[in-house]
Amino acid sequence: MNVRKVGADMLSTMPILGTFVFILFVLAIFIVSSIIKIVPQGYEFTVERFGRYMRTLKPGISFLTPFVETVGRKVNMMERVFDVPQQDVITKDNVNVRVDGIVFTSVIDASQAAYRVDNLDNAITQLAMTNLRTVVGSMELDEVLSQRDSINSRLLNVIDHATSPWGVKVNRIEIKDLKPPHDITDSMARQMKAERERRALIIEADGEKQAAIARAEGMKQAAVLQAEGRKEAAFRDAEARERSAEAEAKATEMVSQAIAKGDVNAINYFVAQKYVEAFGKFAESSNTKTLIVPADLSSIAGAIGGISELIRSSGNDAPKAPPAKKSAG
Repeated sequence: MNVRKVGADMLSTMPILGTFVFILFVLAIFIVSSIIKIVPQGYEFTVERFGRYMRTLKPGISFLTPFVETVGRKVNMMERVFDVPQQDVITKDNVNVRVDGIVFTSVIDASQAAYRVDNLDNAITQLAMTNLRTVVGSMELDEVLSQRDSINSRLLNVIDHATSPWGVKVNRIEIKDLKPPHDITDSMARQMKAERERRALIIEADGEKQAAIARAEGMKQAAVLQAEGRKEAAFRDAEARERSAEAEAKATEMVSQAIAKGDVNAINYFVAQKYVEAFGKFAESSNTKTLIVPADLSSIAGAIGGISELIRSSGNDAPKAPPAKKSAG
C-alpha cells in the first residue's frame, strides 16, 4: 500500500517538474540573449539603462548587464544616399525651374544621430530641399545653368553645418537635374545658335584679315627684294661701266702714246675700231630695213691691215731671249 502510494505521488509531480525545467530553460535563453550582443560591421548600437543612454557598442561581441541594460537604437554608420525630390524653384530673374538633387551622408556619432533628432532621414531630406530652394532662388537662370559646381559647394557648406549637431557628415551634394521652361529652352537654343554664328563670322573675318596682312607683307618683302636686286644690278652696272671706262681710257692712252711716237698703225687701229663700232651699231638698228655696204672696202681692209701691222710691231718690240750658249764639247 505505501509503495503504491509513493509511486502515485511521483507520477503526479512529474508534469509539474517538466514545466518548471522548461521555464528555467526559456529564462536562461532570454538571459543569455539579453547579456550577449553581436554588432555587425557598419553598425553601432546604443545601450540604455532604464531608458537613459549609457554607451555605444562597436562592431563585434559585447556583454550587457541583464535586466538593467538594453539596446536602444541600431544606427547605420555606412554612407547613405538621399534623393532630394523634384521641386519648382523661382530664380532671381523670375524664371520657374524644376530642380532635384542627391545627398551623400554618413553618421560619425551614433548617440547624437539617435537622440538629437527624430527621423533623421526625413530631416536631412527636408533640409536639403529648403536650402536648394534658397540657393537657386538667389541666382539668375544663366548662373544656375552655368555654375552648378558653385551651387553644390554652397549647399554642401550649409547642409553640413546644419547637420553637424546631429552627428552626421554630409560628404557631397549634387544637383541631379535642372529643367527650365520650354520657351526658355527654345530661346536659349536660338541664342546659342546666334552666338555660334557670330563667332564664326568673327573667326572668318579674322582669317581674312590675317590673310590680307600676310599678302601685304609678302608684297612688301617682294618689293624690298626687287629694290635690293635693282640696287645691286645698278651697282654692278656702274662698276662694269667704270671698269670699261678705265679700260677705254687706258687703251686711248696707249694709242695716244703710240701716236706721239709717230706710229701710223696706232692711228689706223683707233680709226678702224671706231669705224667698225659705228658700222655694227648701224647694222643692229631696229629701224633699218636695208643695209648699205660701202663700196670702198679698201679703207676697211687698210684699217685691218694697220691693226695687223700694229700687232706685229708690238711683238717685234718685245725683248728677245738671249741665245743659248754652245757647249765646249
